[in-house]
Amino acid sequence: MQLSVSAWCLQKKLYNKEMDILDFIKYCKNNNVNNVELLDCFLGEDINKIIELLNSLEMKVSSYSIGNDFVHTSESQREIEIDSVITGIDTAVLLNTKLLRIFSGNVKDDIPFDLGKTWIIESFQRVIKYAEQKDITLVLENHGFFAGKSSQVKEIIQLINSPNLKSNADVGNFLLVEENPLTAVKSLNNDISYVHFKDFKYVGDNPSIYSSISGKHYEGTILGKGDVPLPEIVNYLNELGYKGYLSIEYEGIEDPLIGTTESIKYAQSIIK
Repeated sequence: MQLSVSAWCLQKKLYNKEMDILDFIKYCKNNNVNNVELLDCFLGEDINKIIELLNSLEMKVSSYSIGNDFVHTSESQREIEIDSVITGIDTAVLLNTKLLRIFSGNVKDDIPFDLGKTWIIESFQRVIKYAEQKDITLVLENHGFFAGKSSQVKEIIQLINSPNLKSNADVGNFLLVEENPLTAVKSLNNDISYVHFKDFKYVGDNPSIYSSISGKHYEGTILGKGDVPLPEIVNYLNELGYKGYLSIEYEGIEDPLIGTTESIKYAQSIIK
């Protein structure tokens, strides 16, 4: 397994313009991480400058990640979302990564579940052909109403039936759908081609950003300080023969530089 860090860890710094994506890449290198996950929302720099820096530091892009949403009443909006995935595939090729992290879609009050799911499947059927042509694997994150559970992710993968659609197992997100993260990872097993290494802890009745489907409150933490059984997940992935990336996605309340640095140290200590 190879360690990566997602730019999402430093979202506060990046959104506030305290850092740019080049600073993020250098930060990872300074912390002995040679792989980075880049997101469309932070790719403001000239992409050639990014590629030049990565090459000079002998670093790789583990995954390019985009924020698509296939659930829209408007057909024209769904076409825009499909086009955004096509563009994302092309950008992944430029960044010399084989993986594009994607979503399914967000719940809308006026859209029934079955209809939203139909649009998600139809959209994946459209984009997967281009992914196959470009040799890019789309890694679907367990996130939200339509694909939050491992069984939902697995069903979509089986329906599309392409080697170029796999799972991005976000181990923290499973808690938000009341699913044991280790059990979920075991359920997805060989469908996993990317892992978001994240930790959450249950905070009872305290207000928090993250709530589960039953209303439980969770807070992001430094890796190893929450409820996700990270060592057990790493051990299982080793047994499975997983050789892909563990990409840290810190979402805690500490200063993001401190939280991410501590998370890197923890991850480095348990990866074999």
